[in-house]
Amino acid sequence: MSNLNNILPVIIGPTASGKTHFAVNLAKELNGEIISADSRQVYQKMDIGTGKDLDEYSINGTNIPFHLINICKPGNKYNINLFYHDFVNSFSKIKSNNNTPILCGGSGLYLQTALEGNELSAIPLNNPLRDQLKSNSKEELQDLFKKLSDELKSKLDSKSNKRLIRALEIGEFLKKNPYPKFHKPTFKPIIFGIDIPREQRRNRISVRLKYRLENGLIEEVEELLKSTSAQDLKYYGLEYLYVVEFLENKHTYKALFQKLEIAIHQFSKRQMTWFRKMENEGYKIDWIDWSLPTIEKTNYVLNKLKKIS
Repeated sequence: MSNLNNILPVIIGPTASGKTHFAVNLAKELNGEIISADSRQVYQKMDIGTGKDLDEYSINGTNIPFHLINICKPGNKYNINLFYHDFVNSFSKIKSNNNTPILCGGSGLYLQTALEGNELSAIPLNNPLRDQLKSNSKEELQDLFKKLSDELKSKLDSKSNKRLIRALEIGEFLKKNPYPKFHKPTFKPIIFGIDIPREQRRNRISVRLKYRLENGLIEEVEELLKSTSAQDLKYYGLEYLYVVEFLENKHTYKALFQKLEIAIHQFSKRQMTWFRKMENEGYKIDWIDWSLPTIEKTNYVLNKLKKIS
């Protein structure tokens, strides 16, 4: 089964749900290639902390191609505009190879942007405005951000000064210009979610964290610090934030584990909240029991896709 016309299978799920393993097995059956929707796996040398598990992209000697992993140097700040541009290019390249693109990830904003498009990425830079705003405090920038329309704010990120300035730049452009036209590939997304109960999710997160801390995560961060500043690594959050602080002697090893465990649990909860938001906005997500054998999950999706195509 390789001809799905314009159907885009999408595999979503919270961290530690096994979505990559499932997506790769599905790709093998569909002559597929994986497009990753993960905001941190784009960075090179950040393997353990981002959970790349690149060995999972090989099944019985067959390597499944993947995209948007290891495309940036650590220290850079990848963003949603770059992601959408790269998603479109990857999608087009896979289709030109007569293969099936499969979108897989847990970063809700990236997933939804891939599905809906992002015309804001085409809005040009406004260097005079940037120069004017760069001395403003975060609080001042946030006050200006609040004045944007609710519709626009829902599409923008306000986590950092840089992103706030970009949001204000976009707002200024749209005062005098229409939304720019942009190329959006044509596809019909069929979304499958890995349904894993909260307790199993928490247990898997804790076991995986213990394994990663004991098998190279701290050493990975130490190596990254040789070429990337501590501040830049902290920007990536979770594992990189807390391990850097541990190396700065701000936490004991026990506190590192506890704080990181809590933070990842909270992160997975936010992921599920985003997926529920997508459902509330009209996306249909076909939830599949995480405990089913991989072959059963794969056959379920193949049968669904066959009926649709």
